[in-house]
Amino acid sequence: MSGFMAVSRIGALPLAVALLVGASAWTFGSGAEKKPGPHPRTGTHAVPSPIGKGGARQEAAAPAQTGQPAVFDTAARNAIVVDFESGRILLDKNADQRMPTASMSKIMTAYVVYSDIRDGKVKLDDELPVSQEAWRTGGSKMFVPYPGKVKVEDLIRGMIIQSGNDACVVLAEGLAGSTQAFIEQMNDMAKKLGLDNSHFANVDGLPDPEHYMSPRDLATLSRHLITDFPQFYRYESEKEFTYNGIKQGNRNPLLYKDLGADGIKTGHTDEAGYGLVGSAVRNGRRVIFVISGLPSMNARASESDRILEWSYREFEDITVAKAGEAIDDAPVWLGATATVPVSAAHDAVVTLARGARKGLKVTASYDGPAKAPIKAGETVGTLTVTVPAQDAITVPLVALKPVDRLGAAGRVAASLAQYILGAHN
Repeated sequence: MSGFMAVSRIGALPLAVALLVGASAWTFGSGAEKKPGPHPRTGTHAVPSPIGKGGARQEAAAPAQTGQPAVFDTAARNAIVVDFESGRILLDKNADQRMPTASMSKIMTAYVVYSDIRDGKVKLDDELPVSQEAWRTGGSKMFVPYPGKVKVEDLIRGMIIQSGNDACVVLAEGLAGSTQAFIEQMNDMAKKLGLDNSHFANVDGLPDPEHYMSPRDLATLSRHLITDFPQFYRYESEKEFTYNGIKQGNRNPLLYKDLGADGIKTGHTDEAGYGLVGSAVRNGRRVIFVISGLPSMNARASESDRILEWSYREFEDITVAKAGEAIDDAPVWLGATATVPVSAAHDAVVTLARGARKGLKVTASYDGPAKAPIKAGETVGTLTVTVPAQDAITVPLVALKPVDRLGAAGRVAASLAQYILGAHN
């Protein structure tokens, strides 16, 4: 026998995590009841691996629960609800159907503008010239002056808060040289972000048969907007903006209620109906939703309220493991210490119906002992969280501290001990 056997440790997971998933004990598959001798290097018990050759794992299983989310239907023609942290889809109604987006596609316009600011191509206090084409743009307007110049930050507020189509054209022309060049950037960005059911034919969302997005793409883009540009994701929550002596309120009805809402964008045309990409945060948990095809502003407002209340009432986020907190001790080969504490590389979060943790399992797996030397932050294993009827969540397990390699004498002794152990197995 060469190399190490797969190893597991009983009770290695911190008590808080075990309680979180309702575990009373660790289980190890078919070899759980076997009690082989201690591992020569780690002092732990070697057990047959339940996940294949070279692997070792630990599982925590939750007790049976019966909670199920209340059935929810919406009057919206298209809808999707997404938990921001876990990415779980809570509601899907024609979520992959291509649809006219109206002004909701301004989220992509904003994303490209924010990208240019981040990349140093333009500053918030820069002024962009207003063309006659921009000034003449129809639909909702921020009423840019012609001739004249407007600060980039004012144009962003005019685009997001006032839904100004003229603001979009000024931004596109000023940053890309022409609206067509900016549209190409929008479509390139859609490909980069994996928005497979999106195509842009203009910068403002006015009706065009070649201008469309799906609810899922809008939700994905919105998650990127919030994650990639937290420094700019503040305009979306502003309730009003005054420009050129004209005060206009944000059309997002959620912002005027105590619902935790902070964005994102409304849309309306005769073809698209009334729609909204909404986002809210309560007790640190964010939910994003997209609705479209509603018959009136009142219907849009009431459906938005219902969706948020249902999302927070029926579901909860469970943080199975937090980044930086030790969750296990991984075995080390030829190291100055026999093990190294590990944690999840980032928070492992699942979204469950309230009271329904049945079948939740947490697994720490290693492809044999990690070989020293080991750097702090180095990936040494995988944490897998499985929940029935959901895709498994996998998070790298990383070393919390460095481990030096044994000296020459120590390596010889360890190799000899492993050879002797293998000869007797």
